[in-house]
Amino acid sequence: MRNTFGRAFTISTFGESHGKGLGVIIDGCPAGVAIDEEFIRQEMQRRKPGQSKITTQRKEEDEIQILSGVFEGKSTGTPIAIVILNTDQKSKDYSHIADKFRPSHADFTYQEKFGVRDYRGGGRSSARETAARVAAGAVAKMLLKNYGVDIHAYVSQTGALKLEKPYQELDFSKTEENIVRCPDPEMAEKMIELIDEVRKSRDTIGGVVSCVAQGVPVGLGEPVFDRLHAALGHAMLSINAVKGFEYGSGFEGVSMRGSEHNDAFFMEGERVRTRTNHSGGIQGGISNGEDIYFRVAFKPVATIMKDQESVTEAGESTTVSGKGRHDPCVVPRAVPIVEAMCALVLADFLLLNRLSKL
Repeated sequence: MRNTFGRAFTISTFGESHGKGLGVIIDGCPAGVAIDEEFIRQEMQRRKPGQSKITTQRKEEDEIQILSGVFEGKSTGTPIAIVILNTDQKSKDYSHIADKFRPSHADFTYQEKFGVRDYRGGGRSSARETAARVAAGAVAKMLLKNYGVDIHAYVSQTGALKLEKPYQELDFSKTEENIVRCPDPEMAEKMIELIDEVRKSRDTIGGVVSCVAQGVPVGLGEPVFDRLHAALGHAMLSINAVKGFEYGSGFEGVSMRGSEHNDAFFMEGERVRTRTNHSGGIQGGISNGEDIYFRVAFKPVATIMKDQESVTEAGESTTVSGKGRHDPCVVPRAVPIVEAMCALVLADFLLLNRLSKL
């Protein structure tokens, strides 16, 4: 089982949903990066469970402990180890599925691949693993800050409710002003009502998280297999419940003519710019200096509080009903996860680009 991501700025995560804790080891972070522990804690608060009526009611403060790699507020260039202890796991809530496969979960595939699985909350396959990614992503963001790179993610769709405004018309400072993390207040209220309605019906619903990376320098990415958008797609599709990734014009671009879709170049002072940005800030697999923007689709959470048909490990027919505490919609808490994975990719490619020019 591979648990490491990245090549120059690498992370290795560990831990299970109902184990003693989770953590991450960050390797390759240059020395001298200002490490603000309070900022890491703020990022963890955005992802933590139990933060509103439309998220799981599991109560985890997700307090971090930095064990190594930081001295007097700066990275030392050695591995940074961060641990997050579990405090509110209720393993007994999962005893009823100890030998049953939950529909659309990793229970069956884990059992077949490894011959053993931790059924408590899904073990390693649980989205709780992403707590470690958010901690690492916060460090990556602090590195990117030195390069003038900012990353903003937000909920742009919940079920059939879709925010049609382009991101250029949105005020990202409003994203954290509501519990669904949509920067449009009117749409946010509609989304909250929908998620709460679905929650009360003991069901779940999916959505889309959009993300914009601004200030990314020209030249990140490689022309063939290590294209920047391919790495971003890999990162996003590694997140639990993600079913799709598109960047730039995405699937809607197929309805356009080449004359409409091409991004014309012009000079802005001494800088080459594009008049449109259907390319999503990436051309030929390499960043072109324009905003990088993409969308990530999340399926409805697989655990529902209704009876579902299934089978046991012995192959016997059975019925499974969800118990415990689960999100009715994952996208509000997925916003910081998407930002974290984007930051990890960009930090990795920035360092790789620097190494390639030595």
